Amino acid sequence: MLTDVGAQPPLRPWGQAWRLLAAAALGVLLWVMTASQLPVGASGPRIDWMITGDPALALLCLIALLWRRRFPVAITLGVILVSTASVLSGGASLLALCSLAARRRPAETAVAAVLSLVTAVLGNDLYPHREPAGPLWLVISLPLLMVGIVVAVGAAIGARREEVRSLREQVESAKREQAARAAEARIVERHRIAREMHDVLAHRVSLVAMQAGVLGHRPDLPADQVAELARGIADGSHQALEELRDVLGVLRASPDELEPPQPSLTDLPALVADARALGLDVTLANTTEGEPPDAIARTVYRVVQEGLTNAGKHAPGASVAVAVEGEAGDGLRATIRDSGAARKTAGPPASGYGLLGLSERVGLAGGELDHRAEPGGGFVLAARLPWPVREGSE
Repeated sequence: MLTDVGAQPPLRPWGQAWRLLAAAALGVLLWVMTASQLPVGASGPRIDWMITGDPALALLCLIALLWRRRFPVAITLGVILVSTASVLSGGASLLALCSLAARRRPAETAVAAVLSLVTAVLGNDLYPHREPAGPLWLVISLPLLMVGIVVAVGAAIGARREEVRSLREQVESAKREQAARAAEARIVERHRIAREMHDVLAHRVSLVAMQAGVLGHRPDLPADQVAELARGIADGSHQALEELRDVLGVLRASPDELEPPQPSLTDLPALVADARALGLDVTLANTTEGEPPDAIARTVYRVVQEGLTNAGKHAPGASVAVAVEGEAGDGLRATIRDSGAARKTAGPPASGYGLLGLSERVGLAGGELDHRAEPGGGFVLAARLPWPVREGSE
């Protein structure tokens, strides 16, 4: 895969500085090596150029490297050509070649590498030597080795950048997918709650309408029966408003789907019996005083159901204690505590969204959900839900 220039990570000031300093240090090393090969007492225009013009060109090349990512090909070829007349520019030309190779574009890199090799051979005769340069293959071998190493390092850097970018994209994609699944789980749970509340709300409104109809068609009823019907209408209307407040804003996922009877606290013994039939050692302690609102009772039922399901999946053979307690004004609490798996088995894969949907349900009911692993083993699932005192109940 080719690495585009726009995909390269931005360089911070220190990252830019140490690269330029490394290129300058390499250029100085090449300049010193060249100066050490000068004949004793050498002088003339070329020696003067080596002292003045050579460093000036090298400085211009280092400054030009600041724009090597914006104009990679032009800067690289320009610096390589300038290095023919400046030994000190050799480090800058190698840095430009490495940066170009990091783009992982074979045609550009090949042209720059060949040009670097040619300029290195031509620049070998820029200054006089104390000893003969030797055969051509020896003159070519050192530049060829340096160019090969630089191109290989640049390609490796480009491959690493591409790998890091790919990993980041995968992480971002996984995060987006996780967020989408979480949102879907919340929406599904909201739809399920809306379907449950719809039938209950319709039932309450029907009762209120029936009681109001009796008052309209029976003006001869005794005063005590009229008062009783009025209280029933008031209580039913209050409960219907509570249910309507919970269901507002939630769309029904399947309006035509028939829903089963809505569960309540009275169905907990049957739920525990089903769990025992599946092999769980379950005990139930229900010490609630009074009858909580139907929405709260259904939520507690779902909490217990989720807790028993999780215990069956992740803690086979464990003993599970279910405790439900509370009263009007004090709230309703449900706690499901298991002792941990009694045997190691490969359980079914967990989706991870059961507790997320349950948190959404409990939050919509105005309560709080807590789940945690116990230090000595086991798991605790606890929910606390509001249980307001109805007017006229005291």
